[in-house]
Amino acid sequence: MTQSIVVRPAREDDFSAWSVLWDGYNAFYQRTGPTALAPAVTQTTWSRFFDSTEPVYALVAELDGRLLGLAHYLYHRTTSRIEASCYLNDLFTAPDARGKGVGRALINAVYEQARQAGSTVVYWHTHESNETAQALYNQMADRSGFIVYKKTPV
Repeated sequence: MTQSIVVRPAREDDFSAWSVLWDGYNAFYQRTGPTALAPAVTQTTWSRFFDSTEPVYALVAELDGRLLGLAHYLYHRTTSRIEASCYLNDLFTAPDARGKGVGRALINAVYEQARQAGSTVVYWHTHESNETAQALYNQMADRSGFIVYKKTPV
């Protein structure tokens, strides 16, 4: 990439370009067809980024007016520290922009946002099969060793 990647907060007029990345992210995690997110989830997620009462934020990576990636993060309390923790909820780079520093730039931008917010930890999950992303993540953070369990309450 000849120009510098700019990471900035998402703007409301980014919705169309953001939604292409969001759809790609959801397709990557096989949330399509019968397991696709309902349109209301996407609309609600998008609106939360611009609601000052919500602790959810969106950054986008841009080059020459084109969005190349997204990062969504949130702050939450925990019983193991006084400061809020920062959870990097979603990270996605357009396929044709991978390996060009977009993911690294987005993670570094989340680190900076967390630092400014007084958070002392940023953490995230990835699927065990996502070896390409793990190559980057292993350079950017320490593996915690925790295993995630999940169940939908009935």
